[in-house]
Amino acid sequence: MQKKKNSWVLAMMDRLQGDKVIWMILLMLILISVVCMFSSTSRLLEGGRTRVDIVRSQLGIVAVGLGIVLVCYNIRSIEFFRKLSFWMLPLSLFMLIALRVLPGGNGFISAPTINGAKRVLAIMGKQIHVLEIVKIAMVLYLGWALDALKNKRLVWPEKEIWQNILYIYLPFIAVFVLALPSSNTAALFIGGIMFLVILLGGGSKRDLGVILAAAIVILALCFGIYKVSDGKVLGRIGTGISRVFNHTDWEKQFLESEKYTKDWDDARDHLQQGYSAKIAMHEGGILGKGPGQSTQRYIVPDMPSDYMYSFIVEEYGLWGAILVLALYVSLMARGAIIARDIGDNLYAKLVVAGLCLLIVGQAFLHMLVNVDIGPMTGQTLPMISHGNSAFLCFSLAFGILLSFSRQARKRIESETAKAAPIIEDPVSFEKDEL
Repeated sequence: MQKKKNSWVLAMMDRLQGDKVIWMILLMLILISVVCMFSSTSRLLEGGRTRVDIVRSQLGIVAVGLGIVLVCYNIRSIEFFRKLSFWMLPLSLFMLIALRVLPGGNGFISAPTINGAKRVLAIMGKQIHVLEIVKIAMVLYLGWALDALKNKRLVWPEKEIWQNILYIYLPFIAVFVLALPSSNTAALFIGGIMFLVILLGGGSKRDLGVILAAAIVILALCFGIYKVSDGKVLGRIGTGISRVFNHTDWEKQFLESEKYTKDWDDARDHLQQGYSAKIAMHEGGILGKGPGQSTQRYIVPDMPSDYMYSFIVEEYGLWGAILVLALYVSLMARGAIIARDIGDNLYAKLVVAGLCLLIVGQAFLHMLVNVDIGPMTGQTLPMISHGNSAFLCFSLAFGILLSFSRQARKRIESETAKAAPIIEDPVSFEKDEL
Protein backbone atom coordinates (compact mmCIF):
# COMPACT_ATOMS: atom_id res chain seq x y z
CA MET A 1 0.00 0.00 0.00
CA GLN A 2 2.85 2.36 0.88
CA LYS A 3 4.46 1.61 -2.46
CA LYS A 4 1.36 2.82 -4.32
CA LYS A 5 1.32 6.03 -2.31
CA ASN A 6 4.96 6.70 -3.08
CA SER A 7 4.32 5.95 -6.75
CA TRP A 8 1.44 8.45 -6.78
CA VAL A 9 3.60 11.14 -5.18
CA LEU A 10 6.48 10.48 -7.56
CA ALA A 11 4.11 10.49 -10.54
CA MET A 12 2.68 13.83 -9.46
CA MET A 13 6.16 15.33 -9.05
CA ASP A 14 7.19 13.94 -12.42
CA ARG A 15 4.28 15.71 -14.11
CA LEU A 16 5.56 19.07 -12.88
CA GLN A 17 7.52 20.49 -15.78
CA GLY A 18 9.08 23.44 -13.99
CA ASP A 19 12.25 23.23 -11.92
CA LYS A 20 11.43 20.73 -9.15
CA VAL A 21 13.93 22.26 -6.75
CA ILE A 22 12.16 25.62 -6.97
CA TRP A 23 8.84 23.86 -6.45
CA MET A 24 10.21 22.26 -3.28
CA ILE A 25 11.69 25.55 -2.06
CA LEU A 26 8.37 27.32 -2.61
CA LEU A 27 6.33 24.64 -0.82
CA MET A 28 8.78 24.50 2.10
CA LEU A 29 8.68 28.29 2.56
CA ILE A 30 4.87 28.23 2.50
CA LEU A 31 4.75 25.40 5.04
CA ILE A 32 7.10 27.29 7.37
CA SER A 33 4.94 30.40 6.96
CA VAL A 34 1.72 28.62 7.96
CA VAL A 35 3.33 26.94 10.97
CA CYS A 36 4.91 30.19 12.15
CA MET A 37 1.68 32.18 11.79
CA PHE A 38 -0.08 29.73 14.11
CA SER A 39 2.33 30.29 16.97
CA SER A 40 3.52 33.86 16.34
CA THR A 41 2.88 37.02 18.33
CA SER A 42 -0.42 37.72 20.03
CA ARG A 43 -0.57 41.09 18.24
CA LEU A 44 -2.42 39.30 15.42
CA LEU A 45 -5.12 38.22 17.90
CA GLU A 46 -6.67 41.69 18.18
CA GLY A 47 -10.41 42.03 17.80
CA GLY A 48 -11.28 38.68 19.35
CA ARG A 49 -9.44 36.63 16.72
CA THR A 50 -8.13 33.20 17.68
CA ARG A 51 -5.06 31.40 16.39
CA VAL A 52 -7.34 29.26 14.26
CA ASP A 53 -8.61 32.45 12.62
CA ILE A 54 -5.02 33.50 11.90
CA VAL A 55 -4.19 30.16 10.29
CA ARG A 56 -7.44 30.20 8.32
CA SER A 57 -6.60 33.69 7.06
CA GLN A 58 -3.05 32.65 6.17
CA LEU A 59 -4.30 29.57 4.35
CA GLY A 60 -6.60 31.82 2.33
CA ILE A 61 -3.66 34.00 1.28
CA VAL A 62 -1.63 30.87 0.53
CA ALA A 63 -4.43 29.57 -1.70
CA VAL A 64 -4.54 32.86 -3.63
CA GLY A 65 -0.74 32.90 -3.85
CA LEU A 66 -0.60 29.33 -5.19
CA GLY A 67 -3.32 30.29 -7.68
CA ILE A 68 -1.08 33.10 -8.94
CA VAL A 69 1.86 30.68 -9.13
CA LEU A 70 -0.15 28.16 -11.16
CA VAL A 71 -1.51 30.78 -13.56
CA CYS A 72 1.99 32.07 -14.30
CA TYR A 73 3.41 28.54 -14.43
CA ASN A 74 0.88 27.55 -17.10
CA ILE A 75 1.71 30.52 -19.33
CA ARG A 76 4.06 28.84 -21.76
CA SER A 77 5.20 31.91 -23.66
CA ILE A 78 8.12 34.03 -22.51
CA GLU A 79 7.07 36.49 -25.21
CA PHE A 80 3.80 37.08 -23.35
CA PHE A 81 5.69 38.11 -20.21
CA ARG A 82 8.06 40.25 -22.29
CA LYS A 83 5.22 42.26 -23.81
CA LEU A 84 3.47 42.59 -20.46
CA SER A 85 6.68 43.85 -18.82
CA PHE A 86 6.59 47.09 -20.81
CA TRP A 87 3.50 48.13 -18.82
CA MET A 88 5.17 47.56 -15.47
CA LEU A 89 6.79 51.02 -15.55
CA PRO A 90 3.51 52.92 -16.10
CA LEU A 91 1.92 50.79 -13.37
CA SER A 92 4.74 51.58 -10.92
CA LEU A 93 4.68 55.30 -11.64
CA PHE A 94 0.89 55.45 -11.37
CA MET A 95 0.86 53.75 -7.96
CA LEU A 96 3.78 55.78 -6.59
CA ILE A 97 2.22 59.05 -7.74
CA ALA A 98 -1.12 57.97 -6.24
CA LEU A 99 0.64 57.61 -2.87
CA ARG A 100 1.76 61.22 -3.09
CA VAL A 101 -1.46 62.86 -4.32
CA LEU A 102 -4.28 60.85 -2.76
CA PRO A 103 -5.54 61.96 0.64
CA GLY A 104 -5.93 59.74 3.65
CA GLY A 105 -9.32 59.02 5.08
CA ASN A 106 -11.93 56.38 4.37
CA GLY A 107 -12.84 56.99 0.73
CA PHE A 108 -13.17 54.39 -2.02
CA ILE A 109 -9.44 54.75 -2.63
CA SER A 110 -7.05 56.55 -0.31
CA ALA A 111 -3.43 56.67 0.80
CA PRO A 112 -3.41 56.55 4.61
CA THR A 113 -0.37 57.64 6.58
CA ILE A 114 1.02 54.76 8.65
CA ASN A 115 3.96 55.31 11.02
CA GLY A 116 4.61 58.72 9.50
CA ALA A 117 4.73 57.62 5.84
CA LYS A 118 2.44 56.71 2.95
CA ARG A 119 3.21 53.18 1.80
CA VAL A 120 -0.16 51.62 1.04
CA LEU A 121 -3.16 52.32 -1.13
CA ALA A 122 -6.45 51.48 0.58
CA ILE A 123 -9.15 50.37 -1.86
CA MET A 124 -12.50 49.73 -0.17
CA GLY A 125 -10.63 49.09 3.06
CA LYS A 126 -8.18 46.59 1.53
CA GLN A 127 -4.55 47.69 1.73
CA ILE A 128 -2.10 47.25 -1.14
CA HIS A 129 1.57 47.70 -0.29
CA VAL A 130 2.79 49.69 -3.29
CA LEU A 131 6.54 49.26 -2.80
CA GLU A 132 6.22 45.46 -2.82
CA ILE A 133 4.58 45.63 -6.25
CA VAL A 134 7.17 48.12 -7.54
CA LYS A 135 10.04 45.76 -6.63
CA ILE A 136 8.73 43.01 -8.91
CA ALA A 137 7.47 45.39 -11.59
CA MET A 138 10.79 47.19 -12.09
CA VAL A 139 12.73 43.93 -12.49
CA LEU A 140 10.32 42.93 -15.26
CA TYR A 141 10.42 46.36 -16.89
CA LEU A 142 14.22 46.63 -16.91
CA GLY A 143 14.44 43.13 -18.36
CA TRP A 144 12.24 44.32 -21.23
CA ALA A 145 14.08 47.64 -21.67
CA LEU A 146 17.60 46.17 -21.70
CA ASP A 147 16.55 43.37 -24.03
CA ALA A 148 14.94 45.89 -26.39
CA LEU A 149 18.06 48.08 -26.36
CA LYS A 150 20.49 45.24 -26.97
CA ASN A 151 18.43 43.68 -29.75
CA LYS A 152 17.63 47.00 -31.49
CA ARG A 153 13.86 46.67 -31.05
CA LEU A 154 13.30 50.32 -30.18
CA VAL A 155 12.16 52.50 -33.09
CA TRP A 156 12.07 55.87 -31.32
CA PRO A 157 14.20 57.77 -30.55
CA GLU A 158 16.81 56.73 -33.08
CA LYS A 159 19.99 57.64 -31.20
CA GLU A 160 21.16 55.15 -28.58
CA ILE A 161 22.00 57.82 -26.01
CA TRP A 162 18.42 59.10 -26.05
CA GLN A 163 17.12 55.56 -25.82
CA ASN A 164 19.23 55.04 -22.68
CA ILE A 165 17.95 58.29 -21.20
CA LEU A 166 14.30 57.60 -21.98
CA TYR A 167 14.12 53.89 -21.14
CA ILE A 168 16.80 53.43 -18.45
CA TYR A 169 17.94 56.65 -16.75
CA LEU A 170 14.61 58.45 -16.37
CA PRO A 171 12.66 55.39 -15.15
CA PHE A 172 15.39 54.67 -12.57
CA ILE A 173 15.39 58.27 -11.33
CA ALA A 174 11.59 58.61 -11.30
CA VAL A 175 10.98 55.41 -9.33
CA PHE A 176 13.81 56.16 -6.89
CA VAL A 177 12.58 59.72 -6.22
CA LEU A 178 8.94 58.71 -5.79
CA ALA A 179 9.79 55.79 -3.47
CA LEU A 180 12.05 57.78 -1.11
CA PRO A 181 9.27 59.63 0.80
CA SER A 182 7.63 56.31 1.64
CA SER A 183 10.69 54.40 2.81
CA ASN A 184 14.41 55.17 2.61
CA THR A 185 15.45 51.55 2.89
CA ALA A 186 12.88 50.29 0.38
CA ALA A 187 13.92 52.99 -2.11
CA LEU A 188 17.61 52.11 -1.68
CA PHE A 189 16.84 48.42 -1.96
CA ILE A 190 14.77 48.90 -5.12
CA GLY A 191 17.49 51.15 -6.52
CA GLY A 192 20.13 48.55 -5.72
CA ILE A 193 18.18 45.77 -7.44
CA MET A 194 17.61 47.96 -10.51
CA PHE A 195 21.33 48.78 -10.60
CA LEU A 196 22.26 45.08 -10.47
CA VAL A 197 19.80 44.21 -13.25
CA ILE A 198 21.31 46.95 -15.43
CA LEU A 199 24.80 45.66 -14.60
CA LEU A 200 23.82 42.08 -15.52
CA GLY A 201 22.21 43.38 -18.69
CA GLY A 202 25.55 44.61 -19.94
CA GLY A 203 25.20 48.25 -18.91
CA SER A 204 28.25 50.27 -19.87
CA LYS A 205 30.46 52.07 -17.36
CA ARG A 206 28.86 55.29 -18.56
CA ASP A 207 25.36 53.97 -17.83
CA LEU A 208 26.30 52.73 -14.37
CA GLY A 209 28.19 55.93 -13.60
CA VAL A 210 25.26 58.11 -14.61
CA ILE A 211 22.86 56.07 -12.47
CA LEU A 212 25.14 56.18 -9.40
CA ALA A 213 25.70 59.90 -9.81
CA ALA A 214 21.96 60.49 -10.17
CA ALA A 215 21.24 58.49 -7.00
CA ILE A 216 23.83 60.46 -5.01
CA VAL A 217 22.52 63.81 -6.29
CA ILE A 218 18.93 62.80 -5.45
CA LEU A 219 19.88 61.79 -1.92
CA ALA A 220 21.81 65.07 -1.45
CA LEU A 221 18.86 67.13 -2.70
CA CYS A 222 16.43 65.27 -0.46
CA PHE A 223 18.70 65.83 2.53
CA GLY A 224 18.92 69.52 1.65
CA ILE A 225 15.13 69.83 1.41
CA TYR A 226 14.78 68.05 4.73
CA LYS A 227 17.22 70.42 6.46
CA VAL A 228 15.81 73.60 4.89
CA SER A 229 12.26 72.65 5.86
CA ASP A 230 13.45 71.87 9.39
CA GLY A 231 12.26 68.27 9.06
CA LYS A 232 8.73 69.16 7.94
CA VAL A 233 9.27 67.83 4.41
CA LEU A 234 10.68 64.36 3.64
CA GLY A 235 10.60 63.34 7.27
CA ARG A 236 11.66 59.78 6.42
CA ILE A 237 15.09 61.18 5.51
CA GLY A 238 15.50 62.21 9.13
CA THR A 239 14.41 58.76 10.28
CA GLY A 240 17.01 57.13 8.06
CA ILE A 241 19.77 59.49 9.22
CA SER A 242 18.96 58.87 12.87
CA ARG A 243 19.09 55.10 12.36
CA VAL A 244 22.47 55.20 10.66
CA PHE A 245 24.30 58.07 12.36
CA ASN A 246 22.69 58.39 15.78
CA HIS A 247 25.30 57.23 18.27
CA THR A 248 23.20 57.73 21.41
CA ASP A 249 24.04 55.11 24.02
CA TRP A 250 20.45 53.99 24.59
CA GLU A 251 21.51 51.23 26.96
CA LYS A 252 23.31 53.70 29.19
CA GLN A 253 20.35 56.09 29.06
CA PHE A 254 17.98 53.27 29.97
CA LEU A 255 20.06 52.16 32.95
CA GLU A 256 20.72 55.65 34.29
CA SER A 257 17.26 57.19 33.78
CA GLU A 258 14.57 57.08 36.40
CA LYS A 259 11.92 54.50 35.59
CA TYR A 260 8.85 55.61 33.63
CA THR A 261 10.31 58.99 32.76
CA LYS A 262 10.39 60.20 29.13
CA ASP A 263 14.11 59.41 28.78
CA TRP A 264 13.57 55.93 30.19
CA ASP A 265 10.62 55.29 27.83
CA ASP A 266 12.54 56.57 24.79
CA ALA A 267 15.51 54.35 25.55
CA ARG A 268 13.30 51.32 26.11
CA ASP A 269 11.47 51.88 22.81
CA HIS A 270 14.78 52.02 20.92
CA LEU A 271 16.17 48.92 22.62
CA GLN A 272 13.13 46.69 23.02
CA GLN A 273 12.73 45.09 19.59
CA GLY A 274 16.41 44.65 18.75
CA TYR A 275 17.35 43.28 22.15
CA SER A 276 14.32 41.02 22.33
CA ALA A 277 15.16 39.61 18.88
CA LYS A 278 18.70 38.82 20.04
CA ILE A 279 17.34 37.25 23.24
CA ALA A 280 15.01 35.11 21.12
CA MET A 281 17.91 33.86 18.99
CA HIS A 282 20.06 33.20 22.06
CA GLU A 283 17.34 31.26 23.87
CA GLY A 284 16.61 29.17 20.77
CA GLY A 285 19.95 27.42 21.05
CA ILE A 286 20.55 24.41 18.82
CA LEU A 287 17.20 22.61 19.04
CA GLY A 288 14.89 25.53 19.86
CA LYS A 289 12.11 25.80 22.42
CA GLY A 290 9.59 24.01 20.22
CA PRO A 291 6.51 25.16 18.27
CA GLY A 292 4.38 27.64 20.18
CA GLN A 293 6.91 28.06 23.01
CA SER A 294 8.28 31.49 22.06
CA THR A 295 8.28 34.03 24.88
CA GLN A 296 9.66 37.03 23.00
CA ARG A 297 6.60 37.08 20.72
CA TYR A 298 4.79 38.86 23.57
CA ILE A 299 7.44 41.60 23.66
CA VAL A 300 8.28 42.22 19.99
CA PRO A 301 5.15 43.61 18.28
CA ASP A 302 6.59 43.19 14.77
CA MET A 303 7.70 39.59 15.32
CA PRO A 304 5.55 38.10 12.50
CA SER A 305 6.89 40.58 9.95
CA ASP A 306 10.19 42.38 10.63
CA TYR A 307 11.61 39.84 13.11
CA MET A 308 10.32 36.54 11.77
CA TYR A 309 13.79 35.01 11.44
CA SER A 310 14.57 35.52 15.13
CA PHE A 311 11.21 33.93 15.97
CA ILE A 312 12.08 30.88 13.85
CA VAL A 313 15.44 30.55 15.63
CA GLU A 314 13.79 30.83 19.05
CA GLU A 315 11.27 28.07 18.37
CA TYR A 316 13.28 25.81 16.04
CA GLY A 317 16.85 26.57 17.00
CA LEU A 318 19.99 26.50 14.88
CA TRP A 319 18.67 23.75 12.60
CA GLY A 320 15.63 25.88 11.75
CA ALA A 321 17.87 28.87 10.98
CA ILE A 322 20.10 26.75 8.72
CA LEU A 323 17.07 25.26 6.93
CA VAL A 324 15.66 28.69 6.06
CA LEU A 325 19.08 29.96 5.01
CA ALA A 326 19.65 26.87 2.84
CA LEU A 327 16.32 27.36 1.07
CA TYR A 328 17.20 30.88 -0.06
CA VAL A 329 20.76 29.94 -1.04
CA SER A 330 19.39 27.02 -3.06
CA LEU A 331 17.00 29.38 -4.83
CA MET A 332 19.90 31.57 -5.91
CA ALA A 333 21.81 28.53 -7.16
CA ARG A 334 18.83 27.20 -9.13
CA GLY A 335 18.20 30.65 -10.58
CA ALA A 336 21.76 30.71 -11.91
CA ILE A 337 21.24 27.32 -13.55
CA ILE A 338 17.94 28.37 -15.14
CA ALA A 339 19.44 31.62 -16.45
CA ARG A 340 22.27 29.61 -17.99
CA ASP A 341 20.03 26.99 -19.58
CA ILE A 342 17.30 29.26 -20.92
CA GLY A 343 19.25 30.05 -24.08
CA ASP A 344 20.06 33.38 -25.69
CA ASN A 345 16.91 35.16 -24.52
CA LEU A 346 18.37 38.17 -22.68
CA TYR A 347 14.99 39.21 -21.29
CA ALA A 348 14.43 35.81 -19.67
CA LYS A 349 17.97 35.69 -18.28
CA LEU A 350 17.63 39.15 -16.69
CA VAL A 351 14.20 38.47 -15.22
CA VAL A 352 15.30 35.17 -13.68
CA ALA A 353 18.48 36.70 -12.27
CA GLY A 354 16.70 39.85 -11.09
CA LEU A 355 13.86 38.03 -9.33
CA CYS A 356 16.25 35.63 -7.59
CA LEU A 357 18.44 38.54 -6.47
CA LEU A 358 15.34 40.34 -5.21
CA ILE A 359 14.01 37.41 -3.17
CA VAL A 360 17.35 36.27 -1.78
CA GLY A 361 18.64 39.82 -1.25
CA GLN A 362 15.58 40.77 0.79
CA ALA A 363 15.83 37.55 2.79
CA PHE A 364 19.47 38.24 3.70
CA LEU A 365 18.68 41.87 4.53
CA HIS A 366 15.96 40.66 6.89
CA MET A 367 18.32 38.16 8.53
CA LEU A 368 21.10 40.75 9.00
CA VAL A 369 18.71 43.09 10.80
CA ASN A 370 17.56 40.23 13.03
CA VAL A 371 21.14 39.50 14.12
CA ASP A 372 21.67 43.24 14.73
CA ILE A 373 23.94 43.91 11.75
CA GLY A 374 22.82 47.20 10.26
CA PRO A 375 19.89 49.52 11.05
CA MET A 376 16.24 48.49 11.13
CA THR A 377 14.92 48.26 7.55
CA GLY A 378 11.41 46.86 7.83
CA GLN A 379 11.99 44.28 5.08
CA THR A 380 10.01 41.07 5.50
CA LEU A 381 11.23 37.49 5.06
CA PRO A 382 9.93 36.51 1.58
CA MET A 383 7.07 33.96 1.54
CA ILE A 384 7.30 33.51 5.34
CA SER A 385 6.65 36.82 7.12
CA HIS A 386 3.13 38.12 7.66
CA GLY A 387 2.02 40.53 4.94
CA ASN A 388 -0.57 39.82 2.28
CA SER A 389 0.74 42.14 -0.43
CA ALA A 390 4.31 40.91 -0.06
CA PHE A 391 3.23 37.25 -0.08
CA LEU A 392 1.18 37.67 -3.27
CA CYS A 393 3.91 39.67 -5.03
CA PHE A 394 6.54 37.05 -4.24
CA SER A 395 4.07 34.38 -5.39
CA LEU A 396 4.03 36.18 -8.74
CA ALA A 397 7.84 36.12 -8.78
CA PHE A 398 7.94 32.37 -8.08
CA GLY A 399 5.29 31.75 -10.73
CA ILE A 400 7.39 33.55 -13.35
CA LEU A 401 10.52 31.66 -12.28
CA LEU A 402 8.70 28.34 -12.61
CA SER A 403 7.29 29.29 -16.00
CA PHE A 404 10.73 30.26 -17.31
CA SER A 405 12.31 27.13 -15.81
CA ARG A 406 9.69 25.14 -17.71
CA GLN A 407 10.84 26.75 -20.94
CA ALA A 408 14.48 26.08 -20.05
CA ARG A 409 13.74 22.41 -19.43
CA LYS A 410 11.98 22.08 -22.78
CA ARG A 411 14.97 23.63 -24.52
CA ILE A 412 17.39 21.23 -22.82
CA GLU A 413 15.22 18.21 -23.70
CA SER A 414 14.88 19.42 -27.30
CA GLU A 415 18.62 19.90 -27.72
CA THR A 416 19.29 16.53 -26.09
CA ALA A 417 16.94 14.81 -28.51
CA LYS A 418 18.64 16.44 -31.50
CA ALA A 419 22.18 15.72 -30.32
CA ALA A 420 23.99 12.73 -31.82
CA PRO A 421 25.14 10.09 -29.29
CA ILE A 422 28.82 10.14 -28.39
CA ILE A 423 28.99 6.32 -28.48
CA GLU A 424 27.05 4.19 -30.93
CA ASP A 425 24.48 1.81 -29.49
CA PRO A 426 26.32 -1.59 -29.37
CA VAL A 427 23.20 -3.46 -30.48
CA SER A 428 22.71 -1.21 -33.50
CA PHE A 429 26.41 -1.45 -34.34
CA GLU A 430 26.31 -5.24 -34.35
CA LYS A 431 23.22 -5.24 -36.60
CA ASP A 432 24.98 -2.95 -39.07
CA GLU A 433 27.97 -5.28 -39.13
CA LEU A 434 25.79 -8.28 -39.86
